[in-house]
Amino acid sequence: MAKIRTGRVGEQIKKELSQLIQTELKDPRIGFITVTGVDLTNDLSQAKIYLSVLGDEEQKNSSLKALDKANGYLRSELGKRIRLRHIPELIFKIDESIAYGSRIEKLLSDIDKDEKYNF
Repeated sequence: MAKIRTGRVGEQIKKELSQLIQTELKDPRIGFITVTGVDLTNDLSQAKIYLSVLGDEEQKNSSLKALDKANGYLRSELGKRIRLRHIPELIFKIDESIAYGSRIEKLLSDIDKDEKYNF
């Protein structure tokens, strides 16, 4: 039963944070960010927020710093939008899975091109 609740709360946090980041935050350091996932602890005390940031490494780091700076604001806004007794602590992490997947796709297409020319 607890896993179902953490899943539902995680999805709601993901939805609300995506909307907050896109519409409410006006920090110029924040680039194009997509919230890809939320991992909640069983007691709902911590939430790891996985983000995909479009840009180079410097852009990712500046976006992460800006979100860490806005952590208190984001928690208070989440508290207004989601009815929970305690809003979890937000920990932002960069999700590298999309970049990793595109790299694998590129390597596979390169292999396919090499096989076509070898015959």
